[in-house]
Amino acid sequence: MSLYRQTLVQQRKMLQNLDLWLDKAVAHCVRFDRDGRKFDANSLLTARLAADQFPLTRQIQIACDNAKMTAARLTGKTAPAHPDTETTLGELKTRIAAVVEHLGTYTEADYNGAADRLLELPVAPGMAIRGDDYATEMALPNFYFHASTAYNILRHNGVELGKKDFLGPMAFSPKG
Repeated sequence: MSLYRQTLVQQRKMLQNLDLWLDKAVAHCVRFDRDGRKFDANSLLTARLAADQFPLTRQIQIACDNAKMTAARLTGKTAPAHPDTETTLGELKTRIAAVVEHLGTYTEADYNGAADRLLELPVAPGMAIRGDDYATEMALPNFYFHASTAYNILRHNGVELGKKDFLGPMAFSPKG
């Protein structure tokens, strides 16, 4: 499988799934309001699973940053900057949309030579890592860590999400 499909296509899809999870979070809060229990959807932004973990807002920001930086590093392009200023679910959805749109500008051809490209990362000064190793050992695990944590924060707070919401649409086709 090409690094384009392994990283960009999958991270873009997961960000789109994350956007849908936020829609479900808003719907969850609306149901609470109808039942007479006030629950502002934006209160979820500070929710976290553990005291030493980042809250939902930061999990989403990091997932977005990871996706755009993975693409930029593997292709030698520059990722757009997004200041971490989101204070509402709507602003987080706007950030997700901007990153999804940016990822849509890459082509499979942009990834030619990405597996063998030597990357220098801020976490390992004076060292380099091959693109394929970066993708499998760092970029994808880090992305899924933050996306999964965002998913689990929402689940923990009662948002009705299941495995199908996490996985999203798959490339099934009729047999035969």
